[in-house]
Parts: sequence; C-alpha cells; structure tokens
Amino acid sequence: MALRYDAGEVITAMVTPFNSAREIDYNKAEQLAGYLVDNGSDAVLVAGTTGEGPTLTHEEELELLSSVRRAVAGKAKVIMNAGSNCTATACRTSKLAEKEDVDALLSVVPYYNKPSQEGMIAHFSAIAESTSLPIIIYNIPSRTGVNIQPATIAKLANKYENIVAVKQSCSDMDAVTEIKLLAPEDFSVYSGDDSLTLPMLSLGARGVISVASHLFGKEVKSMIRNYKTGQFIAAMNMHKKLYPIMKKLFMAPNPVPVKAALAHKGLCEDYVRRPLVELNDEQKAELFAVLDKFYED
Repeated sequence: MALRYDAGEVITAMVTPFNSAREIDYNKAEQLAGYLVDNGSDAVLVAGTTGEGPTLTHEEELELLSSVRRAVAGKAKVIMNAGSNCTATACRTSKLAEKEDVDALLSVVPYYNKPSQEGMIAHFSAIAESTSLPIIIYNIPSRTGVNIQPATIAKLANKYENIVAVKQSCSDMDAVTEIKLLAPEDFSVYSGDDSLTLPMLSLGARGVISVASHLFGKEVKSMIRNYKTGQFIAAMNMHKKLYPIMKKLFMAPNPVPVKAALAHKGLCEDYVRRPLVELNDEQKAELFAVLDKFYED
C-alpha cells in the first residue's frame, strides 16, 4: 500500500553540535548529518527537542537547516521542527520552512496552554491550511501536559491530506491500535521512543524517530527490517541488545546523554545550552560502560 508520505523507517532526531562557547558548530553539523545518512538514517529531523530547538534562534535554525540540507543533498529527507504552542507562530514557521525547501514538518501538540481536543483540531487545521508540506504531529504528553486522542488524530488525518503521520512518544499501545483503526490506511505512525519501536511495529507502526540511531543507526534499521521480513527472533534479539542503551540515553534530560555518547565516539562535543547541563564524570562513566559493553558483545 502506498503511503501518503514516506519519510522512511529510521528518522534521526539530530542533535545540534555546539563549540565550547555554546555556539552552533555548523561544520560538525554537516559532518554529523552525513555520518547519520551513511549509517542507517532515512531522514534527519532538524531543531527538534533533541536538537535543542527551544534554545535556538530563528536565524540559527535556518542556517542549521541549510548546513544539513547541503550535507545530505539527494541522499535523505530533511524534516524541520516547526511546532509551537502559539498557533500563529507555528503557521508562520511552517510557511518559512516551505520556502527553505524542507521535505516535511514536525509539529508538536501545543505545550503549556493545555488545549482541549477541539483546540488541538483548530491548531493543526490552521497549520495544515498554511502550508502544502507534509506534517507529522508530535504527541509527547510528558512534555506538553496534554495527550492528543486517537480520534482527534484520525479526524485531522481524514480532513487534511498533508497531515501524514504521528510521532507517538508515549507507552499507550492501545492508542497506537486505535490510530491504526481510525485513521486512513496511508497514514503513518512512528514510535517516538526507541525502546517502544519493536512493540509499535507489531501494531503497524512505520518506524521510529530515533535518538539511539545517532550511534546505532544500522542496528536500529536492521531490527526494523528483520521484523518486517518475518525474522522476528533476530528483531527481538537486537531489541534486547539495544534496550540498555536506549534507556541509558535518557538517564538525564535529552539530549544530554546522547551528546556525551557522541563525544565519547568522537563525533561531536558534548556541550549543551542552558538550562541543560552536561553529564558529570560519574554519570559519564555509567553511560560509557553500557556503550562499551555493546561493542564488546
């Protein structure tokens, strides 16, 4: 069955590399984007939560987007975070992103305002009508304080052809089933948590918008491919092997641990912008022990 939009199976929510002054290192961003695409990523998401989007200026976002697009030109899709808890801002950012030739948008359920389901419909309807770009709704109740219901997602997906997918960052498997039952068949569900990818695949998810794929993109990709080709034991074994790392990458607020892991691997520095702080030495030792064990095994 053809999808209304196919961003691939592994979308990496890319970190934003900083130097010691906590300014964006655009050269490192290009190198990292190229590395991700060469190691399992079908698409990269720019300036999301993992990319510390809330602390980037608009000018930084656009320059970062330009750097990433240059690095992956023709090899992978580039998705931009254009969400906001202000509907007018989300619409304006979506229009600007369209001018920058991004492939798709990620748009989060409005945070802090705690809108009703009717408010969410009004919010995403306005965004969908402001752009022709494909839109992935981002549902993450732990950060937003509200949960968009499957029936609301389905109503939006049925009304707007350019609302193409949802990133589900919550452990409610019944909600995944309900989305698959209520939404159009060509509408995609992505796991928003690495450790939930395999369970969600069993319910019809397309893939994952991943943090672990920064380090283990080929392994995440092989797990998904093995599941979809009927090699269930191989997929389960890879899930079990990756699981300790998937959980440890959230031992502190995202993206602090994954940046430390990338620095450990020599792919970028571990600097984050305030109010986030880097891991301390004890935390790094704990994280690196799990990473090193994976390579030893």
